[in-house]
Amino acid sequence: MKLSRQQFLHLAAGTAALPAISRIARAQTYPTRPVRIIVGAPPGGGHDIVARLIAPWLADRLGQSFLIENRPGANTNIGARAAANAAPDGYTLLLLGATHAINVGFYGRLAVNLNRDIVPIAALSGGPLVMLVNPLVPAKTVPEFIAYAKANPGKLNMASGGNGNPEHVAGELFKMMAGVSMLHVPYRGTAPALTDLLGGQTQVYFAGIAAAIEHIRAGKLRVLAVTTAARLPALPEVPTVGEFLPGYEAISWTGIGAPSSR
Repeated sequence: MKLSRQQFLHLAAGTAALPAISRIARAQTYPTRPVRIIVGAPPGGGHDIVARLIAPWLADRLGQSFLIENRPGANTNIGARAAANAAPDGYTLLLLGATHAINVGFYGRLAVNLNRDIVPIAALSGGPLVMLVNPLVPAKTVPEFIAYAKANPGKLNMASGGNGNPEHVAGELFKMMAGVSMLHVPYRGTAPALTDLLGGQTQVYFAGIAAAIEHIRAGKLRVLAVTTAARLPALPEVPTVGEFLPGYEAISWTGIGAPSSR
């Protein structure tokens, strides 16, 4: 599979409109020093890639450095807590994602109340996940994979970047709708999950395409489907999961927030 640079950036950065930050750019008094963007995931994952795409864009327009600070752990909750405890002066930002919204229902109690402690600034991206399998898996289509999983109940390992993140939820939705049994193996982020998928320790992964694209292009991982409701213009030959499991849809998104003055 070959993707042009334009297609890759479209898939990786999604709809990077940044309306609120664009308004900030017109204010000449901000920023007067470097700004940090906290990412609650390790380097190399989809959220980290989005942050590293947007940081130089902001630096060019605002005239200050935007530094990425990775704070992985607890399904992005450690990073969210660090951002919420920072001074509400605009010099600490938080890369938000679907995981933060899922955490509200996934955990009984959270140290950070997103509605109270974090102010949303702008949407950055919205995009699909891709259903990836290790090439050793003898399935080249979603129906073939479902048949293989049913013939080997509980013997397939399904990776994710952590309990309760969009990758995990997308995989659990697939398991439920397809009626298959797979062992969920959570990791501390996308990058280590991809490493074990490449090594064959896991067999399937519903991953963000930005983090996996180089492995896909190199033929190291096989794409069975995308998780959006319709096929992607950039990947017209790749079917959706919903073509085989009607009603299936899962997407991920990112945005930027900042500590609230409460």
